[in-house]
Amino acid sequence: MNKIKNLLQKKSIIYLTIFILSNNILSDVLLESINTHKTKFENVALEIWNFAELGYQEEKSSSLLAQSLEDEGFIVKKGLAGIPSAFTAEYNNGGPIIGILGEFDALPGLAQTASPFKEVVNNETGAGHACGHHLFGAASAWAAVAIKEWLVNNNVKGTIRFYGTPAEEGGSGKVYMVREGLFNDVDVVLHWHPDDTNSANSRTSNSNKSAKFTFKGISAHAAGSPEQGRSALDGVEAMNHMVNMMREHIPQESRIHYVITKGGLAPNVVPDLAEVYYYVRHPKMSVVEDLFARVVNTASGAALGTDTKMSYEVMHGNFSLLPNDTLQKIVHKNLEELGGIAYDEIENEYASEIYTTFFEPDNEIGSQELVRPFKTSHGYGSTDVGDVSWNVPTAGLRTATWVPGTASHSWQAVASGGTSIGLKGAELAAKTLAKSAIEIFSDVSIIEDSKNELLSRVGDDFEYKPLLGDRKPPLNYRKVN
Repeated sequence: MNKIKNLLQKKSIIYLTIFILSNNILSDVLLESINTHKTKFENVALEIWNFAELGYQEEKSSSLLAQSLEDEGFIVKKGLAGIPSAFTAEYNNGGPIIGILGEFDALPGLAQTASPFKEVVNNETGAGHACGHHLFGAASAWAAVAIKEWLVNNNVKGTIRFYGTPAEEGGSGKVYMVREGLFNDVDVVLHWHPDDTNSANSRTSNSNKSAKFTFKGISAHAAGSPEQGRSALDGVEAMNHMVNMMREHIPQESRIHYVITKGGLAPNVVPDLAEVYYYVRHPKMSVVEDLFARVVNTASGAALGTDTKMSYEVMHGNFSLLPNDTLQKIVHKNLEELGGIAYDEIENEYASEIYTTFFEPDNEIGSQELVRPFKTSHGYGSTDVGDVSWNVPTAGLRTATWVPGTASHSWQAVASGGTSIGLKGAELAAKTLAKSAIEIFSDVSIIEDSKNELLSRVGDDFEYKPLLGDRKPPLNYRKVN
């Protein structure tokens, strides 16, 4: 009995040794592939950072990413789901299909240099990559190339498909691609996002729905003949007032925010046109629908009370992010094995300088060297990755592309994202995505387990119906009239 026990222990040690050695060899080969393409994709990221193109207007960014993958032997399909800047790039070697998401839209009004102090740059768009999507797209493409090379070199049956997904910031580009059926044949989807820390949590998010509410009135001289006018701006302000009173009577997890996009041009002219842009968020899609209907009621009431006419256009709608622990634990393990990000002397000086501009930062310099422990978490923002995750098993990670303490959608995020600090975070993301995809290709039972988990979470009776309905992509939603 003891001989059998000793033999089994020896076999276990041998198998463990083989696993460790093969894993180390895999890591070395993967890192070599990542390093081979390092300069190329870092340059791609910085070019897209300079383009700073807004949602659905990412002509240069989309073309650059598509070309960079086509040059590496991927088959590219452009103009998908009625969106000129949406595309896929695929290397098909049969077998399971793993999709990798890549974004590339910037945010309006956040044009900024890479300086550690606020310094507006006069670019063509007036926008900046304050959410790091230039890094997102480039690092995901970088990972896709490394995975493709592994498939080729090892003659493994598997297909890697990069999704060029535009207009994440309020445009729901992925939702139209999901609705079009572009994810129907995919087995697993991986993604990542820039941040000021490194983590791969089992993360959820808020679902959301947005709309632009337009009020039309009658213009008149505001002093000479005010009785002949009907102010469209009054309609907007009345609506806003009622929504703000409504906040007292909604679930506490909800978020409602707005910006007046048109409010008139001169104080002595009664505005005959005004517009307000609303976001409504909650973890549950059904609650979002209920809250949105109440917001529409306030708009109708405001129009009635101000004797104006109101119309609205749904701009976008996203499902909440649905975790998949089967995949997420693999991504976390690989991120943890790769470790965090170390700054050199120049990067530490930069980080220290920009850190002084933060208001009550959550994290300290040095935390970028760590990977946060695995946990379940909820983010109050929203993403169109949510719709993907309710249809395909999906997992992601976040890496420190910004100085710790940086708030997303800030000028500081734009600045850090244009430096070597941002590029180091992108490289860590590319490595983690590639390592995770290779692990899944190497053990296809992971795919079946992840699909079973997805089915158990959504339920047998789940039927996907996008929150934005059947509207066409709002290709001009970022254009100023």
